[in-house]
Amino acid sequence: MEKLSVRAALIAALLSGSLIASAQVPAPQPGAPPAAGPNGAPTAGPPRAPLDPRVQQRTYTFKDTNEVLPYAVFVSSKVTKEKKSPLIIALHGLGGDQNTLMRFGAVQAAEDGGYILVAPMGYNSSGWYGAPASMAAGTGGANGGVGMGGPPRGGAGGPPGAGGPPGAGGPPRGPGPGAGPGAAARPIPTTLGVPNEVSQRSEKDVMTVLDMIRKEFNVDDKRIYIMGHSMGGAGAIYLGVKHPSIWAGIGAIAPAHAPAGIFPQNYSLAPAKDIPMIIVQGDQDPLVPVAGVRQWIDQMKELHITNQYIERAGGDHGTVLTDVPEVIAFFNQHSKK
Repeated sequence: MEKLSVRAALIAALLSGSLIASAQVPAPQPGAPPAAGPNGAPTAGPPRAPLDPRVQQRTYTFKDTNEVLPYAVFVSSKVTKEKKSPLIIALHGLGGDQNTLMRFGAVQAAEDGGYILVAPMGYNSSGWYGAPASMAAGTGGANGGVGMGGPPRGGAGGPPGAGGPPGAGGPPRGPGPGAGPGAAARPIPTTLGVPNEVSQRSEKDVMTVLDMIRKEFNVDDKRIYIMGHSMGGAGAIYLGVKHPSIWAGIGAIAPAHAPAGIFPQNYSLAPAKDIPMIIVQGDQDPLVPVAGVRQWIDQMKELHITNQYIERAGGDHGTVLTDVPEVIAFFNQHSKK
């Protein structure tokens, strides 16, 4: 019982964003109150690193709902109108926002590599980028009924024992990719689920922002990449496979593929077999068990996908965010054939 309680607490921490170590001070979402303590620090964790002032804060009107959605952009000083420049789409984790992956060395790595670094909101802080996640927040405003720094409300589910649908509170438990301590077995689905309306909007937000940036800048179509952490890591895999003609590389850090509803058994990487992929995972991650991530690596090998796998000894769900520059360094080495 004690192990189950610890796991439930860890999953609740993921939902609150407190385990996304030094992630960000959440930017306000439409309809969402700020979650801040003394000196503007989020109540869920310690003060965050300041955002690089070179990061642009932008908004646009999402036509489907007529809501104003935020996104962040960093443009390297090496980017010019005269030459084509590479582009990275960066997807935040659960409870994050458009500024999450503008930290952890990402901006300087993008500056050095001459990138345009773009971070969409993904419609809200728990949209899951089109994946068929049972955790995707319910409809009801741009924040999908999710308070900043808090777990999804309504039908989105919750930690084990909270009455949410299977898989809603975290990775499947028991033997296999989502094995958790002291938990009962749960079968891995072999059929892909159907994303709810919020998840569909999340994907559309990402693709809309990508389209806007491609129209604004002289983007090198042979060097467009997608990366993400946790929920965003699963989103990078999901969107990478769904839209393989776009990407020159896919990067996933601690990808929360199980709560996203995607597994090698129901979401083959085959459509993206020509796209180089990098995955970073901590072997002590309590929220994304390393065994499940290794299955994705096994499939990459089976499909002869060019890949790099970084497994950090002692790494957990938050500390691996320091490997964002490693992901960008991987992108530096690859372009579309």
